[in-house]
Amino acid sequence: MIDGEEWRFSLEKFVINGGCRLCGEVTVSGAKNAAVAIIPAAMLADDICIIENVPAISDVSAIIDIMSQMGVDIRLVNKSTLRIDSRNIHTAVIPYEMAKHLRASYYFIGTLLGRFGQAMVAMPGGCDLGVRPIDQHIKGFEALGAEVSIERGMIDVSARSLIGNQIYFDVVSVGATINTMLAAVKANGLTIIENAAKEPHVVDLANFLNSMGADVRGAGTDVIKIRGVSSLHGVDYAIIPDQIEAGTYMVAAAATAGDVLIKNVIPKHLEPITAKLVKMGAEVYEYDDAVRVTRKGPVVKGTIKTMPHPGFPTDMQPQMTTLLTQAEGTSLVTEGVWDNRFRYVDELRRMGANIQVDGKVAIVEGNTPLTGAPVKATDLRAGAAMMIAGLIATGRTEIEDIYHIERGYEDMEVKLRSLGADIKKIYIPDSAIPQAL
Repeated sequence: MIDGEEWRFSLEKFVINGGCRLCGEVTVSGAKNAAVAIIPAAMLADDICIIENVPAISDVSAIIDIMSQMGVDIRLVNKSTLRIDSRNIHTAVIPYEMAKHLRASYYFIGTLLGRFGQAMVAMPGGCDLGVRPIDQHIKGFEALGAEVSIERGMIDVSARSLIGNQIYFDVVSVGATINTMLAAVKANGLTIIENAAKEPHVVDLANFLNSMGADVRGAGTDVIKIRGVSSLHGVDYAIIPDQIEAGTYMVAAAATAGDVLIKNVIPKHLEPITAKLVKMGAEVYEYDDAVRVTRKGPVVKGTIKTMPHPGFPTDMQPQMTTLLTQAEGTSLVTEGVWDNRFRYVDELRRMGANIQVDGKVAIVEGNTPLTGAPVKATDLRAGAAMMIAGLIATGRTEIEDIYHIERGYEDMEVKLRSLGADIKKIYIPDSAIPQAL
């Protein structure tokens, strides 16, 4: 059964007529993965926070809805700026109906634990990329002195007082690193997180917390030290540009043999993506806050293995695999983060791709012409891959379940159209929806 929200998004699809080179300029929005942590983190402040460069995506809309129902006065100042006043928040409970579509709902646990010493939050939803264990999150909370129980899909965390401690994560986990940071900023004493995640959005959250008066050091390395403070104040803060959105347009430019200037980026964050694209035959020119991507020769086969930052990001794997279908020769893609990341391959095969998957490894045969076909976005980044496939395919591609894409990309069809893509969003008539749903 499709519930109300999914039903609404399911009535839209993207239609792409392929074969157009992408040329021109595109501006990247604020980072999704930073926004979904920073916006809830504003509830730790004792005053008003102004958050700028907020991406207009459905994941952010879901967070705004949740916080509003909790009593937070959260307003859009403009399309990319939020004013957040959480002084009158009245609950530390986020039920399933509010959190079920949002993977990042678990960041409310660390925030509410840090503010109130308790939280009850539904297990996270979001994209189906395999098991989303929260054992490392729990390890962090318990090390700080919290008691944790899980019952009927709800995570119940409480502590009489949070005490700083030394925590070693068994695996590198962005979510657990962020959640422990959120809980620890107001804990008594010093918290040391070892084997911490080093992604740019972890650093951005640390910078945001520090701008509110927290004492977080070492973000961006594998050891983060947090000395607890008694209170945090309001602040005006701008979220970093989205590394993955930028990377997606970089791959799209290379895939279409285009010439695109991608603005509002931090080139250093893009280095793993840039290095792979250059090896695969693209030309990448770096500027202070922009990169230009073009390709004149053939796509060169490659080997990709996704890893935690600073390795190649898992969120760029589907897009890059799509590009490799056009390479000269056979390429190897190994997924080192998620168990279920290759679900989109069946959709690419519908378009003519020759890809064999064995567990976490995909063998991609290049020089494969793609043909437009009806496909669906199986998750957020898979949806981006389908967009790129549609751009390089011959004929018409129709992409359904685009609500996945809109979870993390702001106005993607508008931005692609500005670069010369033949793409539009259309509504699926009610009569086309199976009545058995």
